[in-house]
Amino acid sequence: MKKYIVIFLLFPLLIFSQKVSKEESEVKKFQKELDAEYLNPKETPLRGDNFTNFKKHPFFPINSKYRVTAKFTKTENAEPFDLPTSSGKTKLYKEYGKATFILDGKTYILTIYQSQDLIKQEKYKDHLFLPFRDATNEKETYGGGKYMDLTIPKGNTIVLDFNKSYQPYCAYNAYDYNCPIVPEENKLPVEIRAGVMYEDIYHH
Repeated sequence: MKKYIVIFLLFPLLIFSQKVSKEESEVKKFQKELDAEYLNPKETPLRGDNFTNFKKHPFFPINSKYRVTAKFTKTENAEPFDLPTSSGKTKLYKEYGKATFILDGKTYILTIYQSQDLIKQEKYKDHLFLPFRDATNEKETYGGGKYMDLTIPKGNTIVLDFNKSYQPYCAYNAYDYNCPIVPEENKLPVEIRAGVMYEDIYHH
């Protein structure tokens, strides 16, 4: 009987460890793919010496604390609007919904958007865009904030994994790209120590 009790107690631990490793492996896959994109001359935003010298991105350590399940509320009857970009131009977006989540016991809300240009392409029809700023900007991350790619959720929750957040192309090449500016409502008053870090060697 004792043998069965031991197995029974170990079983939840095995399930938990598998779950954690699956989520970690997803983040590692994201990191690997991002590095590959920047090392690929056909896809990289890097130019000249920045491309030649690039080896890989610096990342914060993967931390499950920054993978949160948020309450998702879809925005009804949202009208498309012009979101300002770094070049002074605008891009057409629509507010898709709000994500409400708890981090370190405090509640935060972020607005999620949908690109009106990207949804015209079949592969991006379920794509959502989350730009945000936090207290690491201008220190360990790009001053203009970070981005996260999401997929339209099936129900009333959405997973925000900040470990998969990344810097806009403008962080590396301000001349060739115009990147959406993070709206003021998506400025978080806390540090989000997850995702891609930033070494400001690109604008010297």
